[in-house]
Amino acid sequence: MDLAEKDKFVVGLVQMQMSTDAEENLHRAAEFVEQAAKDGAQVICLPELFRSQYFCQREDASLFDLAEPIPGPSTEALGRVAKERGVTIIASLFERRAAGLYHNTVAILDTKGEVSGKYRKMHIPDDPAYYEKFYFTPGDLGFRTFATPVGKIGTLICWDQWYPEGARLTSLRGAEILFYPTAIGWHPHEKDEFGTAQRDAWQTIQRSHAIANGLYVAGVNRVGHEQPDPDNAGIQFWGTTFLADPFGVVIAEASMDQEEVLIAEVDRRRIEDVRRNWPFLRDRRIDAYQGLDQRFLDEA
Repeated sequence: MDLAEKDKFVVGLVQMQMSTDAEENLHRAAEFVEQAAKDGAQVICLPELFRSQYFCQREDASLFDLAEPIPGPSTEALGRVAKERGVTIIASLFERRAAGLYHNTVAILDTKGEVSGKYRKMHIPDDPAYYEKFYFTPGDLGFRTFATPVGKIGTLICWDQWYPEGARLTSLRGAEILFYPTAIGWHPHEKDEFGTAQRDAWQTIQRSHAIANGLYVAGVNRVGHEQPDPDNAGIQFWGTTFLADPFGVVIAEASMDQEEVLIAEVDRRRIEDVRRNWPFLRDRRIDAYQGLDQRFLDEA
């Protein structure tokens, strides 16, 4: 392996559609991971809460039964694939931490098949059909990075995408790529009027994190129309899983409506080149950012 090859690694981004059968979803997720590994991926990311359809469209206490411990059944099944294939897997799960205490959590499965780290979603939305505050306790592990055989990665989750603070703090801990497992889509009645702008804003904010921090960013979404409540229109998930480079250039992108395994390359030389020419980290005024830890700065 020459020096140029050592500077590169391959990621696999799984865009999939979820059924109402949790075991089927887990089985299919494992198959997609296998496919990504066969195609050369070394780090593989699944969409947010891939074991079920997006249950947060309604508030129903019985749905806490979907939660599981970490380690647990999903990490055991995916851990076997990680070990067999020698890959790192990023798996977003509904974590049962204790009775009445639940998180939206990413588990990092290492090449030995073990849970080597966790990230708990920090920003929890509460919007029509995204009633996550009913289910999830805000994360208490902070913004983290994880060492893998190919490099240091960062993971955040969906609503975290909209907050530059999370991306910045994760990048300052040395992440070379940020993964955002996601479940986002259109309310069908809004799509014609607002759909293009909503999807564009979603990709733009993540591309901006790539630019501002000089690193790769991957958004990994689901596809399909899910309507758990027949009295509501449901959500049409818009797919468009993508990888942006350190200057925000989208170098790989999936469709809006098909299951796909996106395979793309991360090149550390690109990080170095962009950061040398656009030295945003160098020019940060860390002496002048007082107030960022406040909700709002009221004028005296």
